[in-house]
Amino acid sequence: MAYTKEQVSKLPSQPGVYRFINGDGRVIYVGKAKNLKKRVSNYFNKSTIPNRKTLRMVWEISTIECTVVNSEFDALLLENNLIKRHQPRYNIRLKDDKSFPYIWVPEERFPRIMSIRNRHNYKGGTFFGPYASVVAMKSVLDLIRKLHTIRTCSYNLSQQNIEKKKFKVCLEYHIGNCQGPCEGLQSEDSYNSDLEQALNILKGRIAQVKRYFKNKMLEASDELNFELAQSMKERLELLEKFQAKTTIVNPRIRDLDVCCIHSDQNMAFLNYMRIKNGALVASQSTQVKKKLDEEDHEILSRLLIELRERFNSKAREVLVNTPVEWEMEDVQVVVPQRGDKKKLIELAKKNALYHKKKFYENREESSQRKDRVLQKLQEDLNLKSFPERIECFDNSNIQGAFPVASMVQFKNGKPFKKEYRHFNIKSVDGPDDFASMYEVVSRRYYRLKEEDKPLPQLIVIDGGKGQLNAACQALKDLDLYGEIPLIGIAKRLEEIYFPHDQFPIYIDKKSPSLKLLQQLRDEAHRFAITFHRDQRSRKSFGTELEEVPGIGEQTANRLLRKFKSLKKIKQAKEEDLAVVVGAAKAEKIKQYFKDL
Repeated sequence: MAYTKEQVSKLPSQPGVYRFINGDGRVIYVGKAKNLKKRVSNYFNKSTIPNRKTLRMVWEISTIECTVVNSEFDALLLENNLIKRHQPRYNIRLKDDKSFPYIWVPEERFPRIMSIRNRHNYKGGTFFGPYASVVAMKSVLDLIRKLHTIRTCSYNLSQQNIEKKKFKVCLEYHIGNCQGPCEGLQSEDSYNSDLEQALNILKGRIAQVKRYFKNKMLEASDELNFELAQSMKERLELLEKFQAKTTIVNPRIRDLDVCCIHSDQNMAFLNYMRIKNGALVASQSTQVKKKLDEEDHEILSRLLIELRERFNSKAREVLVNTPVEWEMEDVQVVVPQRGDKKKLIELAKKNALYHKKKFYENREESSQRKDRVLQKLQEDLNLKSFPERIECFDNSNIQGAFPVASMVQFKNGKPFKKEYRHFNIKSVDGPDDFASMYEVVSRRYYRLKEEDKPLPQLIVIDGGKGQLNAACQALKDLDLYGEIPLIGIAKRLEEIYFPHDQFPIYIDKKSPSLKLLQQLRDEAHRFAITFHRDQRSRKSFGTELEEVPGIGEQTANRLLRKFKSLKKIKQAKEEDLAVVVGAAKAEKIKQYFKDL
């Protein structure tokens, strides 16, 4: 599990959607929250994890991504779109074959506001949604029915049917505030006025609805109609409680891209949102390192092309917060100044600023964590100097064949690959790890000494006392012994050896300082093994034939294909060899093996 409670505590305390991503980069769960920090932190509290499946999911988490939205209502809608897009394995309830609900306002006389499932089965009218939660959708409908006189029956209220008065039975079963337009008890103008305010709620225009009820309340109060004024006041209070000022879905907004950039002196932070059919279907925050004198509009113009390709966006309108020079045909770039599109830019800016805050917090935390690890290592090994640079050596050979060695350097607790070194063992015959270690340590620090380059603050030898003593002798011969702290780490029990100390020390197995030493040792071993395999592989293609003057790799391969083995080539007659390689080369081959 890559995430800790401390990292989760840095999430924002705002509504939004969170995505759990595993080590393979796959989204395994999408969730919504009114408070992201509070909701996500529950997953890291064992006492609140409900079952083993959830526990297993938590242990798979490698990365957590968040998208901040304006309200929990927005989060519900975005959650639904992300689940449908990523199909996370742990969102079982929302991965079934059911279609997600919409709110539909059909084109009819005295239009109803109704919930539907399969949008494609309905034509005309206005759609709101989709909703990831039936409960959330019903809460919106309930609010509308409490506030407005919207009918809930299923009848077609055409003028002809109304005149025939076919709906008398309906009067006995009116639900909510329905005033009976079917029986002419409510005028069409009055009904349409209520419908307009209901649609404003679905569009997130709460301020307009509040003004409407406030004016009605004042008018009733002036007319001393205190009962109606009280009713309007109660509806105002309901609106205050309803936090669904959504910019996620709006029937007037179709397909467009939203991209907001916020930069400082060194970095630029962007949030990209893709709006499809009025719904937010994708959101990504990223950062780039700024070049010298690079302006925001240059960065935005460059990254917009990449982001649109990544999300396969064909939108013809792009909303940005700073003007850009766009050269693509049929694509309009707009800097909105007001309205719903301005709200989308503000939402993108909110996510860009959150990403910036998270980026610098993580970098600062990473730097502090590395410093703490190195300070702990200095304390555990009783080092005089802070181990900013650490070098580790390892040998590799197979029974003395193709002997090589490696040296890796960690700087500030991280691999510094620019200073990695390979060594071919030159002065040792046979499998002698001690002599090989003496050679590579001597070569490394003789060169640093000759070039007057800085020495490391710690040398780590992969091996026990034998390899450590060989390294000590190399430093003594260079008059460097005592200037650089030196330790050996043995694999079996992770014992730490010091020069001329008979007994090793043991660092706590859970200590970050031991984990750093293990990482150093493993990296040096990996680097040595890789080099050894390359050398062995390169030389295994050659044969003893290539040692013959005038015989190259191609000629040697022709002989091996014909005679199958080196033994048979040695035993072959010169005439037979001449058939394959010619008389001159055949004579050289016979003479070479005769002289051995």
